[in-house]
Amino acid sequence: MLSEFNLFGVLIAPIVVYAIAAIPATLLLRFLFWRTGAIEWFWHVALFEVALYVSVLCLLILYV
Repeated sequence: MLSEFNLFGVLIAPIVVYAIAAIPATLLLRFLFWRTGAIEWFWHVALFEVALYVSVLCLLILYV
């Protein structure tokens, strides 16, 4: 678990760091789903992508 992140004297909550770190991981997974055609399995693609981001964010919070 991270502690507060100091950015030029401003303390930033760890959730912000995790949220920013989750974006590239989500984009990579999203690219893989689109490239393999697995995205067609889902009824609502935008809802799936939001759920994917939330899942990656939760995994980062739990295991990093």
